[in-house]
Amino acid sequence: MTEPRRPGEPARASLPQPVRALIVDDEPLARLNLQRALEPFPHWRLQAACADAAAALVEVAREMPQVVFLDIRMPRTSGLVLARRLSEFPAPPLVVFVTAYENHAVEAFELHALDYLIKPFDDARFAMGLQRIEALLALRAEAAYGDALRGFLADAAPDAALPAEGLPHTTRYLRQFSVKSVGRIDLVRVADVRWITAAGNYVELHLEKGSLLHRVTLTALEARLDPAEFLRVHRRVIVRRTECRSLAVTGDGTYSLRLHSGPRVSVSERYVDQLRASMADR
Repeated sequence: MTEPRRPGEPARASLPQPVRALIVDDEPLARLNLQRALEPFPHWRLQAACADAAAALVEVAREMPQVVFLDIRMPRTSGLVLARRLSEFPAPPLVVFVTAYENHAVEAFELHALDYLIKPFDDARFAMGLQRIEALLALRAEAAYGDALRGFLADAAPDAALPAEGLPHTTRYLRQFSVKSVGRIDLVRVADVRWITAAGNYVELHLEKGSLLHRVTLTALEARLDPAEFLRVHRRVIVRRTECRSLAVTGDGTYSLRLHSGPRVSVSERYVDQLRASMADR
């Protein structure tokens, strides 16, 4: 088993040309704040700052930006609707979603390996985001990014009216993970994941050969997995039902589950009855 790849903070990427950026936000002060935040970075060029989606599409038709800083909640045409239009291009620009909402919105962005800024953001957070974007551009990861963006948009609200609590999810279950590491996005089929463990603010996706760390909480991920395929067996462990081989008692209220692929994982008492029922049904 190889060591999991933990996304780190990339070094400043070397790009041959300045990065072309487009700002789309209906609030004049928000546009001004983003413009000023970009000024200390000479390798970034502000292509335009637009107040709505219509103006942004005119600018995109004139020259395709590499990066779009996009406010989600805008009148008439929301940022999500504009993002859908952008995602239809063969090589869509990298989109940094700018939002005042946390909770569900943040979970949605991180689940699909997308960049975001929570208003108000500080200089350090902004600079870190630019570095990640430069790393993706330097390694030409736009194709995988496009798939990640389209996956996110398939989950997001279909219209311009977003509820106050942020971005809702549909009831569709995940079929693909978009896992971001330094300068790249790996697309991993859910069907290839054998078990999942919590690792702080990440989850560790265990595959046939090696594992990957994905920045999302185990609870948020569990809600997007098909319960017919996956089962929670511990506060830190989710397993594929077909991976369960045998169950052993290891102590008072503690159990150990042997997986068909070999490893053992812990099982807590609160989940053991459901696990036994699942194994009996096979």
